[in-house]
Amino acid sequence: MRVITQNLLGHHQDWPRRRPVLIDGLRALRPDVLLLQEAVVTDDHDMVVDLLGDEFHVVHHRLREPDGSGISLASRWPIGQVRELDLQVGPRTADFAASAQIADIHWPHSAVPLLLVNHKPSYKTNLEHERQRQAVMTAAAVEEIVERTGRHVVLGGDFDAEPEAASVRFWRGLQSCEGTSVAYRDVWELTNGALPDPTFAPSVVPLITPQRQTDLDRRIDYLLIRCGDGGGPTLRATRCERTFTSPVGDVWASDHFGLVADLEVPGDVPLRAESGSDDAGPARE
Repeated sequence: MRVITQNLLGHHQDWPRRRPVLIDGLRALRPDVLLLQEAVVTDDHDMVVDLLGDEFHVVHHRLREPDGSGISLASRWPIGQVRELDLQVGPRTADFAASAQIADIHWPHSAVPLLLVNHKPSYKTNLEHERQRQAVMTAAAVEEIVERTGRHVVLGGDFDAEPEAASVRFWRGLQSCEGTSVAYRDVWELTNGALPDPTFAPSVVPLITPQRQTDLDRRIDYLLIRCGDGGGPTLRATRCERTFTSPVGDVWASDHFGLVADLEVPGDVPLRAESGSDDAGPARE
């Protein structure tokens, strides 16, 4: 399975020139599933369908910015039930559509659907407390589903937090938060080691807004695999690379480098049979 997470930057920063770069790049990568952020959906334009064509099933979170920007999922395989989370946790998060999608993907590798999670917390640098609470909200929703049904879980997105941040440490099982803990493995670290290659690089990418061009280059986009009870990740990561790390001519695809990863289902990692599965076909909570 090939999975991509990519912040698309909406219609900002010369969208007409960026559009063909994204179309050619995404289609050349041939992903099976995609986690997309800052994807614009309006009454007359669907950015995801525009970029990917008609080969994918697509679902959009209903919580979006005034210009239609928000998070979306795409899959070559049928998408079953989709659960939407509103990650508003207080007055400081009210000006941004922080949200998460949790979707059943009916992949060909198991009769048990894959649980695919697109997590987009608040972006402001000073909101790590809120990002930590938002991580706990998404993790709790995932754990409730896994406890009932048993699933492989792939989670990713633009977390707007560095690996050392509390919210990312929580996801990686390095610290508890609000009386709970989870354990996910960072696909980049599994395949590349703890290399500091950034996914948000103001020193390199000219599309980044002036108020952020003096900031640090840092890794803030992630793909994570949930660990099984008492064990390691239930999927095997074989490759993870950054996407769109150089311009085509003078055109950059986005202000973020994304991630593309190849994952395998190990034959020796059993999943228990579903009990009380909540997947009744395509639906949205």
